[in-house]
Amino acid sequence: MQSAFLLGIACTLSTCKLLYMYSKDVDALLIELSDDAISYAEDEGRVILHYSNNEKLVLIEILDFKQFIAEDIIAELISTS
Repeated sequence: MQSAFLLGIACTLSTCKLLYMYSKDVDALLIELSDDAISYAEDEGRVILHYSNNEKLVLIEILDFKQFIAEDIIAELISTS
């Protein structure tokens, strides 16, 4: 079973969307910026950027996330989900 939590931010503007999910099993943070279909991705080392056909950034993956953020912050995020 995969451990994950999902958080979302809703805005009053119809164009504002931000969802993120942390997967403890693979230590990755996924940040979804749009519902657009993903056409291609660019690998920037520990960060993978996913784009739509019109080159709009759709999804950001941060691999080895624990190296980017303090352990106590991850624990707090998991406990509030």
